[in-house]
Parts: sequence; structure tokens; C-alpha cells
Amino acid sequence: MKHFRKLIFVCNGSDCKKAGAKKLNKDLKSLTDEAPFKGSCKFIKTKCMDMCKTAPNVIVGDYFCKKTTAEKVLLQIKKS
Repeated sequence: MKHFRKLIFVCNGSDCKKAGAKKLNKDLKSLTDEAPFKGSCKFIKTKCMDMCKTAPNVIVGDYFCKKTTAEKVLLQIKKS
């Protein structure tokens, strides 16, 4: 039996933190603890991704989410 977990990388560089990366990470974790996503996502905090002007940044699979919100990331999780 294969179990696939989606890896979601959340930047925690200084500019992303100022733009709300901590709150974004907290919101994403609480949203993915519910029914359709429960146990299917793994959040990984990263150091700076060198895309500071487009903070906060999140990588979902192969997709780079710039100036993102929790809703945009959830849509991308559903697509991948």
C-alpha cells in the first residue's frame, strides 16, 4: 500500500516572516487537519529561498507560490 504525502515548503526567511509566513504556516496546518487533507500534507520550514520581493513564498510539489495566501496554497494542493 502506497501512501502519498504532499510536501509543502514554507519559506521562513526574514522578509517572508515580516510578510506573514508564520501565520500562513499556522493557517495551513489548521486547514489541512480537516477531512479532505488530513494526513496528506507535510509542512517543511525552509531558510530563505532568495525570492524576497515576492514574500511570503511556498512551494507545493513543483509549483512556486509567490505572494501567497492559505487559500491559494490549498487550491494548488488540490491541483497537484
